[in-house]
Amino acid sequence: MADRLDIPLPVIHLARHGETEWSLDGRHTGRSDIPLTQRGEQDGQHLAERLQSLALARVWTSPRIRAHRTAILAGFPDAEVVEDLAEWDYGDVDGLTTMQYREHNPGWTLFRDGSPGGESLAEVAARADRVIARLRSLTGDTLIFSHGHFLRVLAARWIGLETAGAAHFFLSTAAVCALGYEHYLDRPAIRLWNDTSHLR
Repeated sequence: MADRLDIPLPVIHLARHGETEWSLDGRHTGRSDIPLTQRGEQDGQHLAERLQSLALARVWTSPRIRAHRTAILAGFPDAEVVEDLAEWDYGDVDGLTTMQYREHNPGWTLFRDGSPGGESLAEVAARADRVIARLRSLTGDTLIFSHGHFLRVLAARWIGLETAGAAHFFLSTAAVCALGYEHYLDRPAIRLWNDTSHLR
């Protein structure tokens, strides 16, 4: 059993980006750089109120404009851009809803089949695992601005689930989550999930 730290166990705070037109419509948004809606901009400002009291050692953001802009609105203009935090590359599914893509590929599901022309489950998991390895080498709390499907994969991998397990983690735009540990570093845990109380 891993020894407890002499300092508080690290917490990894997660924030999904604010609303976009495509997230509102349920369209898969991977490499496409879709800006925030007016409500999405307000989401970022609400996140500022929610996150301002955190004592953080570092702040990371996806390179996509919707996540980076959310970080800026939330009060973190100097967030470090981390390429591995980008959303799943949806390939042929980018810009389409699940129902629209199923017209051409009946029965398709992202967390079973991956994205034709884009990233497989293994490729997204590899990115999440690299982020986790980096986080576990650091002390202090971290805040991450990223995307719905990637953050779901990150949470699943954090607690040792296969990538497909991410299908069971619903995540709203501008939601706040937290990953951490239960007592010891060998007990990774989800401390908070899909908190949108700041948006009410």
